[in-house]
Amino acid sequence: EMDGAIIQSLNPFSQTLNCITSRGIYDTRILRSFSRMGDDLAGICALERRLMQEPNLEKAALYSPRARLFRDAGFNSYYAIPLIAKGQVKGVLEVFSQTPYKVTGDWINFFTMLSTQAAIAIDNGELFDNLQRSNMDLMVAYDSTLEGWASALELRDEETEGHARRVTEMTERLALAVGVQGVELNNIRRGALLHDIGKMGIPDQILLKPGPLNDEEWKVMRTHPELAYKLIAPISFLRPAIDIPYCHHEKWDGTGYPRKLKGEDIPLSARLFAIIDVWDALSSDRPYRKAWDEKKVYEHLLSQSGSHFDPSILKVFLNQVMGK
Repeated sequence: EMDGAIIQSLNPFSQTLNCITSRGIYDTRILRSFSRMGDDLAGICALERRLMQEPNLEKAALYSPRARLFRDAGFNSYYAIPLIAKGQVKGVLEVFSQTPYKVTGDWINFFTMLSTQAAIAIDNGELFDNLQRSNMDLMVAYDSTLEGWASALELRDEETEGHARRVTEMTERLALAVGVQGVELNNIRRGALLHDIGKMGIPDQILLKPGPLNDEEWKVMRTHPELAYKLIAPISFLRPAIDIPYCHHEKWDGTGYPRKLKGEDIPLSARLFAIIDVWDALSSDRPYRKAWDEKKVYEHLLSQSGSHFDPSILKVFLNQVMGK
């Protein structure tokens, strides 16, 4: 029965009502206009929480700038009702008629019911938006914590300074090159950051030993993937990222550790990371040797195809990521 309608949403910070959707309104000046709480027709409706009736917009146009816009757009009658959910004003529903319109009790009941549904919809939308923002804030906090853990491990072992950041960036590049996207890419990033988190449980006399490790010390060192599993598995947020910390020392031919997984039994993320981990180790200076040149690194990686590394992934790395 009405010729136009606007739903305005209340901004609780600025205390202004702004159009979020409309029907039958084509004047952009109206759609861009806003009302302050307590001012104008919609502002009074929201502040006083009552039905606002203005059957003669010509009269209202004398004191209301928005009413003048409505009148100039060809509307004669105006009605507004506050949108209230859980005791809070969420906005205002405005409707317009181009001809004089006399409301009835049934019409007011229908208008009230419509406003209740609109208020619930706005409230649910706000809840969803707030939940999304909260989840995003939580993800940022979690990721900052992970980066802190990785930095703490590097502070303990100065030999690997910058290693976690470099291998994380390169693993993401390789993952994208093989088609990994979305949530799985985030899990790979987190797993790469935490790939050596199990070394937190390795004694300093072994982890920081300047010379070669003996057989017994190697046995202890090789427990760090299992220590990583014990650290990460109880944390539900990190469990999807566990494959790299747990499996990045597995080898394609089944001679790796800790479980001697073979071929595609090794999780994809761990197969990706294994290549990057070795690439970074050989390309970086160490106290006991200088970084290898790119040609030597390339030849070594190629020699490990089908033994240490997944041949198909290594090919992508060498051709697309390294550009060889």
